[in-house]
Amino acid sequence: MPGPGDIASDIATQRHRVPVDQAIAALALQQHGVVSLAQVRTTGLSASGVRDRVAAGKLHGVHRGVYSVGHQVLSREGRWMAAVLACGQGAALSHRSAAALWGLRRTSRRDVDVIAAHAARRRRAGIDVHRADSLRSIDVTAENAIPCTTVARTLLDLAEVAPVERALDQAEILHLIDVRALEDVMAANTRRRGAARLAALLAGYDAAKHLTRSELEALFLAMCHEAALPPPEVNAWLTLPDGTPIEADFLWRPHRLIVETDGHATHRTRRAFEHDRLRDQRALLAGYRTLRCTWRQVITSPDELATTISALLTAQTG
Repeated sequence: MPGPGDIASDIATQRHRVPVDQAIAALALQQHGVVSLAQVRTTGLSASGVRDRVAAGKLHGVHRGVYSVGHQVLSREGRWMAAVLACGQGAALSHRSAAALWGLRRTSRRDVDVIAAHAARRRRAGIDVHRADSLRSIDVTAENAIPCTTVARTLLDLAEVAPVERALDQAEILHLIDVRALEDVMAANTRRRGAARLAALLAGYDAAKHLTRSELEALFLAMCHEAALPPPEVNAWLTLPDGTPIEADFLWRPHRLIVETDGHATHRTRRAFEHDRLRDQRALLAGYRTLRCTWRQVITSPDELATTISALLTAQTG
């Protein structure tokens, strides 16, 4: 996939045939409405020409050496692209911002995370610049035309600045999980805290991935027995007042509590996700609460999960 430099070079070859403003607009169209000064200069525009267009409102400064074209209102993607351009050649969206770009995790931060190998970490308003000497070319790609870290590298970086378990789950749902790529990026960054955190999560992921449904059920029931919880019904059917039949992974019928263990294949698609939420809502109207957990919780933190279930059972009894 061509990068910003390649796009600018392609447009520069046409500068004698295409008016400068049209060439700049074409470049901005491919970059979410923003361009860098270096890219603008490839169109043949002089420094005074840039200043004239800024004064005329055709170019608007976003960061030093980065402009929005024709207007000042940028989309989220435009802000991300501008931050990457501001950090120079080889920079890429990273950490929380890259996770949001990939759809792994929402972020409300105004500052944009950008990473670059051997980058000078000088202060830039609105940009959180991360220096990473270990950043490899294979750790950088492009998504929606924005240079960014790969999913594997994004998860590694995210693990050092924010909780990463839900992002890992979301990567699984979106079929973006590549265990080999994760193992490779962790092996290249063994001394980083993120690598250790990811390794612990992947241990649970791999364990759950290779267990059969009956084995997972046995683990859940063993957890209930160890915590002295009343035994639930397994794969139990119940009919809601509106006539809807539903099957519960685990059901405490007297307590009107359903526990669903998500994360296996039947919960991966968007359609299944929507169906599960609608079913939970109908069950709640009928007086049944639904607790959703992951198989990794059953495997890696059974005590915490059992405590939660016990509290829900006690609350219903009371």
